[in-house]
Amino acid sequence: MTRDLDQAFAALADPTRRAILTMLLEDDMAVTDVAEPFEMSLAAISKHLGVLTAAGLISQEKRGRVKWCKLEPDALRAASVWMQGFGQFEPVNLDAFERFLATELPEESA
Repeated sequence: MTRDLDQAFAALADPTRRAILTMLLEDDMAVTDVAEPFEMSLAAISKHLGVLTAAGLISQEKRGRVKWCKLEPDALRAASVWMQGFGQFEPVNLDAFERFLATELPEESA
């Protein structure tokens, strides 16, 4: 499981790959359509897609002469479960904490 998490987080570390995943949330896309909004070569996009595929975040399928990309929705399940483990702690409200300290700690005289 650690290797899968490492691959998923490594794939998610790049903003281009995160943008690709966001695009694929809508629907399956041809590789050329995935590449369209980015100012990089088709070869560079293909490398990003290879990283996402190796991490299991997407799958690629050839339909006729066109290669299609599809988001694999269950691929992030392990990463999500791992991250939820950190959600057991309530976020700290710094304003409330500051008010608490002001009432509990005596003010220093200048």
